[in-house]
Amino acid sequence: MKKSPNYRRNQTGSSLFENAQTLEALSKQGNPLEFISKMIDFEIFRPILESKLQIAERKSNAGRRPIDPVLMFKVMFVQRLYGLSDEQAEDRTSFRDFIGICTVDDVPDARTIWKYREELTRCGAYDELFKQFYAHLQSLGLIVNEGKIIDASFVVSPRQRNTRDENQTIKKGEGDSLWNDNPHKKCHKDIDARWTKKGGDTFYGYKNHAKVCRKTKLIMGYDTTLASVHDSKRGAELVDDNDAVGEIFWLDAGYVGTEESFVSKSVTPVICEKGFRGRPLNEEQKQNNRSKSKIRCRVEHVFGFIERSMGGLVFRGIGIVRAKANVAMTNLTYNIARLTQIYRYHKEWITA
Repeated sequence: MKKSPNYRRNQTGSSLFENAQTLEALSKQGNPLEFISKMIDFEIFRPILESKLQIAERKSNAGRRPIDPVLMFKVMFVQRLYGLSDEQAEDRTSFRDFIGICTVDDVPDARTIWKYREELTRCGAYDELFKQFYAHLQSLGLIVNEGKIIDASFVVSPRQRNTRDENQTIKKGEGDSLWNDNPHKKCHKDIDARWTKKGGDTFYGYKNHAKVCRKTKLIMGYDTTLASVHDSKRGAELVDDNDAVGEIFWLDAGYVGTEESFVSKSVTPVICEKGFRGRPLNEEQKQNNRSKSKIRCRVEHVFGFIERSMGGLVFRGIGIVRAKANVAMTNLTYNIARLTQIYRYHKEWITA
């Protein structure tokens, strides 16, 4: 009888120092959460979180104390950074050191995570949290007016399986009258999201219109719309008082025809030229487009990081209100992650 090889098997028991050894191993591999924890002070968000969540003073020590709002925000940050569901965010031992949780009993369950996210959505806190971090970037000298890039990306939602008549009713804006006889089914139906086509592919959901700094690749502003809204409809609306007079805005060919809307806001649009049937671009125009695209493509690095590293621009909720909160949290999470990259590779940009 052939003797079986003597394979190494997993130990049945765990070491007394298993947790410390695990964290040490992650640190040696370059644990990004460890670096984020060192570089970013999440306490800057506490005033907004406490004011929006309206945590009342306890009259006695009876019952369980409310979870620290900054801790819960860090849970949602990790959740969005790695594209996790509520249940997955609840069951990640490697995140506990970053969040500040010592024991299993302190881990917020999926229902608690959902409740906090809904409360922050209801009171519109995500936009204010984004502005708070924008002010922090400003204090570091990272808000520069050396050109902006505007583009949009799809925020994909789970596709709805409706009948043709139901879809027609939704398009008319009368979707709220559907499924009243089945409330359980109705609460799972998104009557705000829309279908659209681009490049032969079909998309369902919403859009994230982003304004990105040409130099730092930080997101300076954003807007959320239905997927069916064309990119050019929201481009000029992203120009605000934080942009310098005469500042250059780089845009792709989808924004052709919107030049006047940018000029009226005292900025300079640089738009890739677009060919038409019977009037293709000549060599000079193609060369100009290539030169413009070398700058404009930097916005694709932003969407690429969100798509590859953060689990993509995916929205699993219901309704435009939650979609806007999801986009705001996504853009804020990206900016926090991008700041840590700037600390690593472009520390000379930080002037304060």
